Amino acid sequence: MENIRDNLEEVRKNIKIACEKVNRNPNDVTLIAVTKTIDDAIVNESLKYDITDIGENKPQEVQRKFDLITKKVKWHLIGHLQRNKVKYIIDKVDLIHSVDSERLAMEINNRALGIGKVMDILIQLNISNEETKFGIDRDALDTLLLSISNMANIRVRGLMTMAPYLENPEDTRWIFKKMKEIFEDLKDNEYNNIQMDYLSMGMTNDYMIAIEEGANLIRIGTGIYGERDYSK
Repeated sequence: MENIRDNLEEVRKNIKIACEKVNRNPNDVTLIAVTKTIDDAIVNESLKYDITDIGENKPQEVQRKFDLITKKVKWHLIGHLQRNKVKYIIDKVDLIHSVDSERLAMEINNRALGIGKVMDILIQLNISNEETKFGIDRDALDTLLLSISNMANIRVRGLMTMAPYLENPEDTRWIFKKMKEIFEDLKDNEYNNIQMDYLSMGMTNDYMIAIEEGANLIRIGTGIYGERDYSK
């Protein structure tokens, strides 16, 4: 547990450094601890160090851990979401980061309607056009937002992207810069249920660059919990 505490101190120090570099308030950046593959007992211990938000990639992991996490936290579904899995997490998560199609948005809207909830979501963009990554092109964004503007039980709160893992994080800066431009452009939209509050980008390898370019949600797993054991 000392390692996790030390890792968190390091991450928070780096958040402060990145914010100071561009004259931002570190309190405006929310750290999401990504608990993928991490045992629930370890997650519970780590929550003692002022973690308020946790992120999971898979709906089944949200399902499994939800009642095992002892502290009140905000839950983020940050990985790809299939339509047939929405029903398992709609009553559990606070923010879905990975909406990338009208069909998925419709399913979320219908499931949220069924439980009397307005579901907060982010639209996932694939700025780098990687075939291995989910997300929509910028060209498809306006059409998707127009469609979602007619869905009463969804509220778009911003955008998300995943940059490629590159040896030099500086090489991802253009992606984050482009995301911020799109984010700012969309602030003038006139849809009642679409507002640009959150820009979710940056992971362990590149979060300082992402913060410098405007991220206010960063998703850190390895940087907090260490290298993962994917055999679990």
